[in-house]
Amino acid sequence: MSTKIRASHILLEKQSQALKVAEELKAGGNFSELAKKYSTCPSGKRGGDLGQFGRGQMAKGFEQAAFALKPGQTSDPIKTQFGYHIIKRTG
Repeated sequence: MSTKIRASHILLEKQSQALKVAEELKAGGNFSELAKKYSTCPSGKRGGDLGQFGRGQMAKGFEQAAFALKPGQTSDPIKTQFGYHIIKRTG
């Protein structure tokens, strides 16, 4: 099992926004383009790319969700102290 993974995310302030973006993704929306358009995180400019990270480097709920995904999978909205994240495991 890998100790590091690579993931991207879209960070939104409100659950209603996160659910709307999640629906756009399910309808075939491009994750990177939606991150650039909607994410409030500086990583949005890079299509949401967070690079590689290991356990203990991210907020607990975010980390649990990210490590539970298989490469290529996208999460439902996850709430942390920063807002609502939609996470895509990219590697």
